[in-house]
Amino acid sequence: MEQQIFAMIKIQPSLYGDSKTHFTVDWTADGFRSTGCIDLKCDGFVPVNYAPITPGDSLEGQSKISIKIFKKKDDGDWWLYFARDDQHFSPVGFWPKSIFNSLADHANKVTWGGYTGSNSGDASPPMGNGQWPGHNSAAFQDIQYVSGDGQGYVPPGWPSGVYSDVSHTNCYQASEFTNNMFYYGGPG
Repeated sequence: MEQQIFAMIKIQPSLYGDSKTHFTVDWTADGFRSTGCIDLKCDGFVPVNYAPITPGDSLEGQSKISIKIFKKKDDGDWWLYFARDDQHFSPVGFWPKSIFNSLADHANKVTWGGYTGSNSGDASPPMGNGQWPGHNSAAFQDIQYVSGDGQGYVPPGWPSGVYSDVSHTNCYQASEFTNNMFYYGGPG
C-alpha cells in the first residue's frame, strides 16, 4: 500500500484556475484509491496558525524556497517547515501519524520533484524557469535525508540512491544528482 506525503510546487490550471506556480501539499494512505487530499480541500494535513504560507498559495515572483519534512520524535507526526531562504524556517503544519500505517513508523522512500499540467488542447507549461537543466536553470539544492536522531546527511547518488524519473523528456529534464543537488526544467 503506497503511503505518501508531498510538498511541492505545481502548475495546474484545472486545479488553481491559473498558470501560476503554486505551493501544494498532498497525502495518501493507499495510493489515492480511497484516501488522500490536495492542499486543504479535506481533512488530513493540519495547518498551523501564522504559517509563512498556506497550501495552494501562489509563489509568483519567488525565486527560491526551502522545504523540510521530518517525523517528530515526540509525537510521531510528519511536520512541514517552509522558508523563503535556507535559514528562517517556520512550521506550515503537519500530517498526523494517525492517518497512516507504515508512515506512522518511518519512511522508506523520499522523492523530490514537480508537476506541471495544462487544460486539454493547451500547450504544456514550462517547468522551473523554462530552461533546460544547467547552471542557469531551476535547482533542488542542499538535499538531505534526516535520520531518526535529527541528523541530516547527503543521500547517495545512483545506483544506490537518488536517480531521475522524468515522464516527458521532450518537455522537461533533470540533471544527475551531484554535490547534493540537481538542476531541472524545460520549456514544456
